[in-house]
Amino acid sequence: MPRLLSIGECMIELAPTEAGTFGMGFAGDTFNTAWYAQQLAGSGIEVAYFSAIGDDEPSGRMRRFMEDAGIVPELVVRKGGSVGLYMISLKNGERSFSYWRSASAARTLADDLDALPGVTKGDIAFFSGITMAVLPEASRARFLQTLAEARANGVTIVFDPNLRPRLWPDTATMCDCIMQAAAVSDIVLPSFEDEQGYFGDADTTATADRYSKVGATTVVVKDGPGPVLLRQGTTDTVVPPETATAVVDTTAAGDSFNAGFLIGMMEGLSADAAVTQGCKLACKVIAARGALVEI
Repeated sequence: MPRLLSIGECMIELAPTEAGTFGMGFAGDTFNTAWYAQQLAGSGIEVAYFSAIGDDEPSGRMRRFMEDAGIVPELVVRKGGSVGLYMISLKNGERSFSYWRSASAARTLADDLDALPGVTKGDIAFFSGITMAVLPEASRARFLQTLAEARANGVTIVFDPNLRPRLWPDTATMCDCIMQAAAVSDIVLPSFEDEQGYFGDADTTATADRYSKVGATTVVVKDGPGPVLLRQGTTDTVVPPETATAVVDTTAAGDSFNAGFLIGMMEGLSADAAVTQGCKLACKVIAARGALVEI
């Protein structure tokens, strides 16, 4: 059975309720993608999540949440550790976030990593710029080497740069590490607004060019509500956007797009049809509140 292995940090989410209290959930960019992928995947595709957790009750609840969602938990347990947490605040309808992740066990996911769990030739391993950002420098190098070895063995490596400068010591370090990650990836899924802001790309073609030059064979440049640029080898295709009927919460727009695209590719859709599936899913997700929306 083909496997999609999503890699990164899942966190406790505290979100405000109408009663003025906070509800507890679990979310995180690569986990959100796994969660949506599992909703789309048929019985012939296995979705798994690789990270590190602690041995406390919140970590146990996170594991059970993954299992209940049908996601296979590939979780390294760190004795005495725990998981990261973030809180959503609302002011005049605008969301802001506060994070507590310095003691997150996910920072250690690559400390003793020798091979990606449970993936073989034909499977997909997916990670993001946030996966890279939470790892210490030495662990990043080990992680990238493991990805490169998996790629050499026929695993398709997929990377969403998901640029978050607050997680990095400086912009130069972030940009350098992002390009190192892209260099071990087959497919890169950037968002143009971020790329333009931090890499200075003039247009979506410039973004695709930069990732193609470091070895990505497929680049899918998302551009908010605009058309998606699909680069396959030397061929560019502009995929028209799906029109959103309502925009309530864009939190997981990119994460859900990634899920729709990846499952489409695994199910044998053409790349442009997979992009269209990703756009349709993202439009459904942003029409409801929260990172994880039943579809």
